[in-house]
Amino acid sequence: QEQLVESGGGLVQTGASLRLSCVASGLTFSTYTMGWFRQAPGKEREFVASLTRSSISKSYAEPVKGRFTISRDNAKNTVYLQMNNLKPEDTAVYYCAAKRAPFEYDYWGQGTQVTVSS
Repeated sequence: QEQLVESGGGLVQTGASLRLSCVASGLTFSTYTMGWFRQAPGKEREFVASLTRSSISKSYAEPVKGRFTISRDNAKNTVYLQMNNLKPEDTAVYYCAAKRAPFEYDYWGQGTQVTVSS
């Protein structure tokens, strides 16, 4: 059974850093494009970053460019999101997701809460 499990969230102050991890099981991880999304209270889920299966192509949402970095370790079935210089507007539940291009994301994790205090 396919499963994605996120970890690494927490409560931090403005300017701090966090690294989120997402471990995949039950799927051939190296064949999937991986993405991170987030959903803030009262808002729709939004795209944060994505990374193709061999890490050739990365994509970031404008609000996180230059602050967040997505990476993956196919040997560990894990995708990471390094978040630096965090801001209160980054507060959200962060989800990782997997897809086989060019299709839609079809596997999602349960989410990890990130709260940034001012």
